[in-house]
Amino acid sequence: MSERSDVGVQRLTSAAKTFDEQTHLRAEAVIARYPRSRSALLPLLHLVQSVQGYVSQDGIAFCADKLDLTAAEVSAVATFYTMYKRRPCGEHLISVCTNTLCAMLGGDDIYQALQTELGGDGAPLGHEQTAGEPGEAGSVTLEHAECLAACDLGPVLQINYEYYDNQSTASAIELVNELRAGRRPAPTRGVPLTSFRQAELELAGFFNEAAGADDPSAAAETLRGVVMANENGWQAPAMPEDATEIHALPPVPEKK
Repeated sequence: MSERSDVGVQRLTSAAKTFDEQTHLRAEAVIARYPRSRSALLPLLHLVQSVQGYVSQDGIAFCADKLDLTAAEVSAVATFYTMYKRRPCGEHLISVCTNTLCAMLGGDDIYQALQTELGGDGAPLGHEQTAGEPGEAGSVTLEHAECLAACDLGPVLQINYEYYDNQSTASAIELVNELRAGRRPAPTRGVPLTSFRQAELELAGFFNEAAGADDPSAAAETLRGVVMANENGWQAPAMPEDATEIHALPPVPEKK
C-alpha cells in the first residue's frame, strides 16, 4: 500500500471516530435528497460544522468517503466558500457587514469597536479569530463580511446568520456582552437565536420546527416595493407562452 493510501486510511479511521452514528444517519438522509450524491457536498459540509464547529481534515475525509470524492475535491469546495471555517469557531459567530453602504453608515466603526472589545493584551481581535475557548459557552468568533443583503437596514450584523439591523457601536458592544454572559439577545427579525453549531445543523437541513418557525424574517422596509406594487396594481409582464419550450431544462437521470 502506498504512503498516500496509508494517510487516506488513517484519516478515514480518524473520521469514523469523530462522527457518531447519528451524524452518519443524517449524512445518508442528506445524500438521499439528491439525484447525484456529489450534489450533497454543501449541506454535508454544514453537517460537519454542526459537529465540530469547523471543517477539519476529519470532516473532509468524512465527506469524501460519503460522496465517493477525493479529499482534494472536497477541500477545493471547503476553501472556496467563506461560510466553511477552517479553524474552530466560538459558540457564536458574529459577522459585521463592511461592504460599501454599511461601511459608510458605520459598519467599519462597529467592526473596529468589536475588535477592540473582544481583543486581549492590547491587541484587537482579528478576522475569524475567537475570544474565549472555541465551542465553549460565551466564546465569540468575529469576522467582517461582504454584503449581507440588508442594505435598507444598515449598518447590520449577523449572529449565527440571524439579523441584527440598524446597529451602532454601542448596540453592537451590548450584543457581544450579552453573548459572553451566556444570554441570547433576540434578533431584529426571524427565529430565536441559537448557537453557531445549531445554525449549521439547520443549514444542513435539520430544523427545530417548534422554535419560531412562523416569526417574520422580512422587515417593512424590505417589503415596501411589494406594498407599493399592490397599492398601485403594478404587475410584472406575463410569461411568454413558449417560454417553457425555449428554456426547458434537460432531464436529470434517475439515481442508481
